[in-house]
Amino acid sequence: MTKPMAAIRFHHYAWGVLAYNLVVILGGAFVRATVSGDGCGQHWPHCNGEILPDFKQAKTLIEFGHRVSTGILLPMVLALVIWAFQAFPKGNPTRAAAVWVLVFTLLEALIGAGLVLFKLVAYDESIQRVIVMPSHLVATFLLLMACILTAWWGVGNRTLQLRGQGAVGWALAGALVACLLLGISGAITALGDTLFQASSHEAARLIKHPIASLRIYHPLIALSTGIYIALVAGLVQNLRPDPMVRKFSTGVITLYLVQIGAGFLNYALMAPVWMQLVHLFLADLFWISLVLMTATALAQGVPQAEAAGPGTVPSAPLPEGVAAGPVGWKAYLALTKPRVQSLLVFTTLTAMFIAAGQNQKAPGFWLCVAVGLGLYMSAGAANAINMVLERDLDLAMGRTANRPTVAGAITPRNALAFALVLMIGSFLLLWLSANMLTAMLAWSGLAFYVLVYTLLLKRRTYLNIVIGGAAGAFPPLVGWAAVMNELSPLAWCLFGIIFLWTPVHFWALALMLKEDYARAGVPMLPVVRGERATVIQIACYAVLTVVISAVPAMMPGSQGTGWIYLAAVVLLNAFLLLGSFRLYRTPDRPAARSLFKYSMVYLALLFLAMAVDRTMH
Repeated sequence: MTKPMAAIRFHHYAWGVLAYNLVVILGGAFVRATVSGDGCGQHWPHCNGEILPDFKQAKTLIEFGHRVSTGILLPMVLALVIWAFQAFPKGNPTRAAAVWVLVFTLLEALIGAGLVLFKLVAYDESIQRVIVMPSHLVATFLLLMACILTAWWGVGNRTLQLRGQGAVGWALAGALVACLLLGISGAITALGDTLFQASSHEAARLIKHPIASLRIYHPLIALSTGIYIALVAGLVQNLRPDPMVRKFSTGVITLYLVQIGAGFLNYALMAPVWMQLVHLFLADLFWISLVLMTATALAQGVPQAEAAGPGTVPSAPLPEGVAAGPVGWKAYLALTKPRVQSLLVFTTLTAMFIAAGQNQKAPGFWLCVAVGLGLYMSAGAANAINMVLERDLDLAMGRTANRPTVAGAITPRNALAFALVLMIGSFLLLWLSANMLTAMLAWSGLAFYVLVYTLLLKRRTYLNIVIGGAAGAFPPLVGWAAVMNELSPLAWCLFGIIFLWTPVHFWALALMLKEDYARAGVPMLPVVRGERATVIQIACYAVLTVVISAVPAMMPGSQGTGWIYLAAVVLLNAFLLLGSFRLYRTPDRPAARSLFKYSMVYLALLFLAMAVDRTMH
């Protein structure tokens, strides 16, 4: 066993090697961004045929400096390997991790040499360079991973336990792969920024080279993969209740948000060299945090929340008078909440016709089928994850006590695996049948429902419905993007209608289930502020819904709607206000039930009327 002080010294040295690697990586990026890769000509390891070249040209100094910094790294890594074999016994994973540091260091050196010897530098646009550059980045990320694990295990932290991790293990593996794919996209985009520099976004759009096109697609890829990784980080934080897991998962989410901001700034400023370096540095930190989150979440002895708690065995007790839920395939179908989904799918499909009405052309049948199914799968994944995370709440409420994850029809691990399959399948289906924007929006709704509503707000504040209700407003955006591959003001108006309608709809339900929510400890508005405050809020949001629903009728020309929608919105809103007024006067269960049922009819008919109007407009 390594002595504590010796382990700490090794730990510090390994982190030092990692830090120096980051310096070398940024130096390599500076060489590429300043087009200095040919500063030493086609010579390696010599520079322009000399050991110490003439530094008349700045790019020679830049390239030679990068080679020197890389050369210093090799003896540092050799010392790390020797130290690991001296300090740790045979079979200790620190040894293996240190060896992998050496392997990837040598691989990096060979790739760098190949770039120079085969002239894949400076302004070279060959397909070979497009392949080698992303390979260089993948090798870099794997080198950083090896350095991280060497430092992490070298101080005595728990090693990996890959078996028995279930869907969480697969989700984390998917997050690592997704980050690598994002890095590949970023490497090619950065190469395009170097080869095809433009003075403005208008000039950049005129460049038709395939590499340059990633300037447009890389942000969508970054958002999509980032949403998935952030979702996995939020789940891991809840399903692996360990302080270190929480620390690193929070770091992953925080760095993702910072990196999105940096990416936007990099795009807005037309990728200046200094911003490219900042963007790459943040990407490296994001990868480091993701690796550490994975290493801690899959470590031996870390508690697995999905393997414990109510609903994990068939004998889980149900409240008196509650029947057992469905079994077999019906139980998996129940995980997706089909009744709740019907309105989501309907607003998605009608939004497709609303969007298509702008071009006087209805969306194709198979596109409607694919988008409707893809949205159902995405929302179904969110619902399945919700049932895993809220087993304790579901058990305490009569309305939800027979759900499959509570009654034992499906284990939480299987439910998570099912959700993961639905989530990945929905993204691929929506991307291939429609476009990347559609798939990204569906994932955004899923992530918002799980991260913001379920994990962040539901157990903490009565504003859970006001803010978290935005998750249910994504379906019309998905439908619109599937047809138009963009979002217009009318699309966002559809989002706003559902966003403001949700409190009216859900708080009416909360009034009916006040005792259930109180028993489960969920701070819904009727529980926290009482019935009177709730009906006042319902009335206020009903008025706001009326206002936002009238906006499409006021939009000019083809951007808005005609007399069919205007007539419908007047009639439907009159009944919505009437139901809210009745509930305000008599805040009892029958009035709440009446408003709750009408609110569903209201939204369906409102979207249907707009679809008919736009089709005939």
